[in-house]
Amino acid sequence: MRPSLKLSRRKAIYLSLGGVGFALASCTSPSPTPAPTTPAASAKPDAMAKPDAMAKPDAMAKIANGKSVNLSGAGASFPAPLYQRWFADFNKKYSNVQISYQSVGSGAGVKQFIAGTVDFGASDTAMKDEEIAKVTKGAVLIPATAGSIVIAFNIPNVKDLKLSREVYTNIFLGKITNWNDPAIAKLNEGTKLPDLPITVVSRSDGSGTTGVFTKHLSKISADWKAGPGDGKSIQWPVGTGAKGNEGVTAQVQQTPGAISYIEFGYAVQNKVAFATIENKAGKFIKADAESGAKSLASIELPANLIAFEPDPKGDGAYPIVSYSWLLLYNKYDDPAKAEAIKAMLEWAITDGQKISPELGYIPLPEEVVTKIKPAIAQIS
Repeated sequence: MRPSLKLSRRKAIYLSLGGVGFALASCTSPSPTPAPTTPAASAKPDAMAKPDAMAKPDAMAKIANGKSVNLSGAGASFPAPLYQRWFADFNKKYSNVQISYQSVGSGAGVKQFIAGTVDFGASDTAMKDEEIAKVTKGAVLIPATAGSIVIAFNIPNVKDLKLSREVYTNIFLGKITNWNDPAIAKLNEGTKLPDLPITVVSRSDGSGTTGVFTKHLSKISADWKAGPGDGKSIQWPVGTGAKGNEGVTAQVQQTPGAISYIEFGYAVQNKVAFATIENKAGKFIKADAESGAKSLASIELPANLIAFEPDPKGDGAYPIVSYSWLLLYNKYDDPAKAEAIKAMLEWAITDGQKISPELGYIPLPEEVVTKIKPAIAQIS
């Protein structure tokens, strides 16, 4: 779905972009990192239709050749490869704007945003009302991109695997503990499944990816809802933990018999096998751009741009898909930072969206982009 990209670009590094120092920091997990492989007031109504030919929107025009601005952000690891690529490409276009992003997990990103120690945050689950109330400068939540969460596995000599809703829930509940269990074998006739213990790997940090995945499990399983429940951090019934999508990906790669949940792009970039899973319609669906887009089509965003569907409907819809939000302040003390933030968002919903498929993310539907524009206009 996207070309192979160098792992080293996901590490915390300093890039020299046109003579400008650009800091990109990521999780400290010992992991293979997928290479740097969606939101914005536009001056032209046909911006999405002809982004290359359009005149510069207001904020981008204001920052062009303007004063130097440094922006710092922190949060979700789910969209980190995309955000890091965005910010590097944006800096190439506007060398006076330098943006650093730390992939520390959604929980930490929300905390830093509330504390005001960053210029923007990022989370795979939108902030709760009580969290938003703590932001003294006001909060604007923008669904910047979207993606699928896959169930990744490491079974020697097995690359294709089907898992029903009941089976994968029972694996994460610790009720199915071996890969040659009859319930798995029945779904995968003709596949030689080894007599190998299942090792569940989960996120050890506060994670929006965990929040999305456990909301899905709570929706499809009464046992899960009554037991572990959902949230950015939960008490997992079985298994071991790792930090960030990066760390979990590495742990799965290094552990024969492992299973976990990671963002689609991490799986593809690191060549990690992932299961074809059963959706609400009873169809077995593989995660890809088409199945993810069909899932997004079932999610209606309200005026506040916060919505999540834990079990999308539709024969071809992949069952675990979510938007991922950028967290911006309503008011910035520095007007130059406010204009730079708005310009970055304007660029993200035009040129930035073209990069999304390359890295395993789902481009924002045009109707979502239209809803985003007034929200970005609120930033000052």
